[in-house]
This record gives sequence, structure tokens and C-alpha cells, in this order.
Amino acid sequence: MVRVNCPACGVKNERLSFLSDNTRFTLRFAMKVGALCRVMSLHDVARHMRIDWHAAKELDKIYMREQLRRAGPPSPKVIGIDEVSVRKRHVYRIVVSDLEERRAIWFGGAGRSAADVAMFYGFLGSENTAKLRLAVMDMWPPFRAVTHAHAPQAAILFDKFHVLRHLNDALDKIRKAEYGRVTGSHRKFIKGQKYVLLSHRANLTAEGKKSLRLLLKANKRLHKAYLLREQFDQLWDYSSETWARKFFDNWKAQLRWQRLKPYEKFAAMIAKHWDGIAAYCKPENKVALGFVEGLNNKIRVIQRRAYGLRDQDYLQLKVLTTSLPEL
Repeated sequence: MVRVNCPACGVKNERLSFLSDNTRFTLRFAMKVGALCRVMSLHDVARHMRIDWHAAKELDKIYMREQLRRAGPPSPKVIGIDEVSVRKRHVYRIVVSDLEERRAIWFGGAGRSAADVAMFYGFLGSENTAKLRLAVMDMWPPFRAVTHAHAPQAAILFDKFHVLRHLNDALDKIRKAEYGRVTGSHRKFIKGQKYVLLSHRANLTAEGKKSLRLLLKANKRLHKAYLLREQFDQLWDYSSETWARKFFDNWKAQLRWQRLKPYEKFAAMIAKHWDGIAAYCKPENKVALGFVEGLNNKIRVIQRRAYGLRDQDYLQLKVLTTSLPEL
């Protein structure tokens, strides 16, 4: 390569278009390694291509940065905000998605505090923040407070999957309480049936459906709790906030005299956060909410495949490009 001594910039090497940022390898080779890293672990790619795994990681970074360059800067109108665990002992990072483009647009922070969420809005900029019309999140208070402060025009919508997770947790508490209350042969119908009870009937095998029928027949309180859980799904079908509220009030009224304390706490939580749930009734807010949960699952797969990632820059690139098309 030609070396040039420039009076303004000093000594510079000639730039060759076919070389990658790591000048030991060509750009074409870097793209090949990056494509393999989408479906294989770094160690497998390094062994297959006969290079050091550190070199494979650097070439994968080049590939992913090129993916982000071609995707362009984000300008979302509907975002999903969630946290993901990156290490044990409650070490979190915040991941933000563009739900219309179905891609992750930001991954960072040092936890899940208000300051961490504010870092995302700083990254997005005031001009793009003003374009936001909807923010989907769980009921973690800092997410809502910071979004109200930076994007007051955006409607807040609580993710129904997080809401239903709270309902499933309440049902599981009832199951545990019933197992402790009953004695003798009645216990055998409850023991080991957690996932049969928490799964939707359509997802159960024939054996699972048989176990569910025996469980619900043997325990009236669990039968009632199960039917209430199934009935609650109807809340997301309403296009009128008035009728949705009427349905919820009727659902809550059924809890009287049922001695289902976890459900009563759940109903109180829903009433407290009603505005963020009722927002889903508006037709323009009926966006696909499964992408956020799907992205979290993909992140867990990335971490599991690598047995944990210590390089946070590499993990960030993996998350941001996991939904982008292959080059």
C-alpha cells in the first residue's frame, strides 16, 4: 500500500476498498465470517474458517456494523421498552424496539433506572422523540415517568404479555395455596401440574388435557381461578374503552366471596394502571406486541449459545442486528 506524507493530516496509508477494517483480511472474507456467526458460535466459526476466535469476533463486528449502516438511523413512531438480564445478581440492560419496523434500535444503560431510560431518549434526539405516538412497556414506574417527561405526546400502553404474566403468577399462588390446604388423595391431582394449569388448553397434549380435566374436577377453587384466567383474555378484544371497563368491572365482581386473594391483588393492580391498558382499545394502538417478547427470547439464545458474553459492545451489536436481514 502507498504511504503518503500529508502536511495537514500526517502520514497516511492508502485505503484499499477490498480490505476490511482489520487489514489482515479482505472485506469479502469478513462478510463470510459474519454470515456464519449469525447461525454458529464464534468457536465453531473460528474452527471452520481456521482463524483465531478473537479474529472471528472482530470480523463479525465489521459485518454487524455494516448491517447497521445499511439499515440507517432509527426514526420510530411506535416503540417497545423492556429490560433484559445480562448477568446474575440482577444486572440489567434496557432494550428498545421499533415495533413497526420490527427491529431493535437501542441497547444500553447500566440498569433499569430512570437515568438509563433517559439515555435512550438522549440517543434518539428531540426531533425523533417528538415523532413518537405510542410507547409499549411493562408497569415498571421509571419507564412510564421518563417517557412522560421526554415524550408527553406519546400514549403509554402496557404490554399485555407482562400483564398476563402477573395473572399467571397469581394463578400459581392459588395452586400452591390449594396444595397446602388439601390433604390425602386430593393432593395428587395438584402435584406436578403447574405448567398444565398455566398453559392454554389449545397448547396442551392429549395427556395434558386429561390431567387438566382431572385437576379442575377435583378442585373447585382452582377450577374457578382457571376459568377467570381464560376469561380475562377477552379484555384485549374490545375496541371501546367503555365496554372494556365494563367487562373488567364484571370480571372483578366475580371475585367476591371466592377467597382468591392473589386475584384480588391483581385486579387492584389493573385498576391502578387502567389508562395504560385501556389504550389498547384504540384501533391505531392495536400493534403486534409479541415482537418484544420474541426479541427477549432471541437475546437469551444469543447468551446461551455463547455461554455468556463479557464483551458488552459485541452483545450490543448482536442485539441490534438480530432482526436485520442477512447481507
